[in-house]
Amino acid sequence: MKMNKIALACGAAMLGMSGLSVADNEFSMNIGVTSNYIWRGVTQTDDGAAVSGGVDYAHGSGFYAGAWASNVDWSTVDGAGATTPSPVSYELDLYGGYAGEIGDFGYDAGLIYYTYDDSADSNFLELGLSGSWKFLSAGLNYTLSGQADDDTGLYVSGDMYYYAGVSFDLPQDFSIGGTVGKYDFTNSSDDDYTHYQVDVSKTAGDYGDVSLSLADTDMDGSDIKFFVSWSKSF
Repeated sequence: MKMNKIALACGAAMLGMSGLSVADNEFSMNIGVTSNYIWRGVTQTDDGAAVSGGVDYAHGSGFYAGAWASNVDWSTVDGAGATTPSPVSYELDLYGGYAGEIGDFGYDAGLIYYTYDDSADSNFLELGLSGSWKFLSAGLNYTLSGQADDDTGLYVSGDMYYYAGVSFDLPQDFSIGGTVGKYDFTNSSDDDYTHYQVDVSKTAGDYGDVSLSLADTDMDGSDIKFFVSWSKSF
């Protein structure tokens, strides 16, 4: 879930872990397909499709751990039209933490380690803190370390991403939500950016969940991206 050195974000999906509530020890799996893997406002698949899957364990006490993987494509095209092949083909995220609820309030504190094949210097570790109340949610992710930690790179220790969102249930198992997020890079404030996303989702029972989304950023040259996603948990 990292952008192509400022061409890329929800971990995995911001990993969908905020406000996790569990009653018993439980293993679960998930699969998903999307027409464009967008993370924190930026495509991870060169505007192409992605297939993902993950496995999670949630303990009755509130502790959880899991892994999630997806194909990625960080290909770039220069001003002359020449394409530089993607240095990586997949992403594997490992995470764990503690989450729970107190009345209408949900909370989550965890670690997320983003890894990429054939590009160890792109790996980085984040601390994630988030909370929710009814239809509101907010959180921040702080980069604890990166394999490429230096004085000029992005995704290094000290980078911070924070966001706020709303979500409302609609009739017929539909819902609508919106997110605004901001990425602050410790080495380069010129690369800081804000992104926006709106999602309309439909829960289809045994057939999984479907969503239609639009996303954009305030980066130069950015355009609105529309994408469709499907996911199912077991």
